[in-house]
Parts: sequence; structure tokens; C-alpha cells
Amino acid sequence: MTARSPADVVAHAAAAASMDLLDEAITSCRACLRLVRWREQVAVTRRAAYRHQEYWGRPVPGFGPSDARIVLLGLAPGAHGANRTGRVFTGDRSGDWLYAALFRAGLANQPTSVSAEDGLVLTDTRVLAAVRCAPPDNAPSTSERDTCAPWMDRELALLAPSMRVLVAFGAFAWTAAWGWQTRRGGTVLRPRPRFAHGARADLDGVTLLGSYHVSQQNTSTGRLTETMLDDVIEAAASVAAGEAGTMGS
Repeated sequence: MTARSPADVVAHAAAAASMDLLDEAITSCRACLRLVRWREQVAVTRRAAYRHQEYWGRPVPGFGPSDARIVLLGLAPGAHGANRTGRVFTGDRSGDWLYAALFRAGLANQPTSVSAEDGLVLTDTRVLAAVRCAPPDNAPSTSERDTCAPWMDRELALLAPSMRVLVAFGAFAWTAAWGWQTRRGGTVLRPRPRFAHGARADLDGVTLLGSYHVSQQNTSTGRLTETMLDDVIEAAASVAAGEAGTMGS
């Protein structure tokens, strides 16, 4: 069944008894008309470099094992990245940075991610986005974020038995993580901890870590370096292993 309204998203997410069923429900969602129109328009017009490729053009599910201890949360699929390939953080510069860092940390079997069929396998790590459709200008609206939230909430609920650390890439993901914490009835500090690279908070047994997003805007300007990203991933791996997981400067 296809979710066509916010109420449908709530119902279909709650009904997903497994990660596979949740992924299936996510990929058919049509609840946000603006996002549906945009993602499908991009899939038809395409970027010149990919004009001979068939775009995914649908919502993008999470990627990685359903019993991961490390969970990485991004903003939304890239128009010509995940919206093209059908796999989160795949086919663009953001994914190049992220999966190379996971490879260096021993959490991925290869350093590149170019298509959903390239053989990439993650270890103890699952990657997902707070919003599942590519938004215009990489900027989902507040209502689109809220409509999509039940998909994330259900995914994190399915991951809850194993999840030890949640890494938020960017302020949008950081805010989304706190939204999840509030909706599940968890402890929310007042004032809520602000996003920063290296920020850290406890979400009732799940460690929340903040990192600058692996967007080209950050990586090409040096705001986020490979060393900074490696520090975050290594800290997450340490937390997952039951260690302190402090980040370098």
C-alpha cells in the first residue's frame, strides 16, 4: 500500500514489523506532493553526465544491517546522488567522503559507493536520512520533515535493541534526533544541547554525536576535513564497543 497522507505515513510506519517491510513502505510513499513532483522531475530531466542512466526517483530507504550498533543520520537524498542510485549517500561527493571514512575505520568493505549494485557492505553500521525524498535546494520544509518523521521513528525503534550511538550529520539531523527523543518520551534537556561539530549528548542510553555534514560545501572549503570526519567515526565505533569515544581536536 502507498502512503498518500501524513496519517498514512503514521499508520504504515507503525505497521512495519521488520526493516524489510519498512523499507518497502518507505520507497512507495507519496505523502509530500512538492517532494514527489521534484524527485520525479529530476529523474526525468537528469543531469547531463547521467543522461543515459535511469534514475531511482523515489524515496530512499536506509542502508546497512538492521542490528547495527552505529547509526548515521543525514538530511535527505541528493537530487543526483541517492535520488539517482536509490541508495542513501551513494553517487555523489558526500557519499565519497562518508564511505571512504567508514572504510578507513573498518566499517565498510570498500571505500567507494557509486551504485546500489557495487557490492558495498557495511559492518555494524546503518545509514539513513531524516527526510527520504530529494528536496529542492536540499531544503525540506518543516511540514515535510514532520510528515516524514514516522519513517525515521520506526527505523530507530527497530534498531533500538542494538543501537548504541547515533551520529547526526548537520544541524537538521541533530534537530531530527531530538525530535525522535521527544516523540518517544525520552529525557530532553532544557535548554536542548545545541548542534556543533563534536557535540555530544545522552539520549537515554544512546550517545548522540554531532558532525558537520559531509556536503561538498563543507568538505571543499575545509570546514570538514578527513581527520575531523575520521575522529567522529572513530568516536562512534569506540562508543559502540563500550569505550569512552572522545573526539580529537
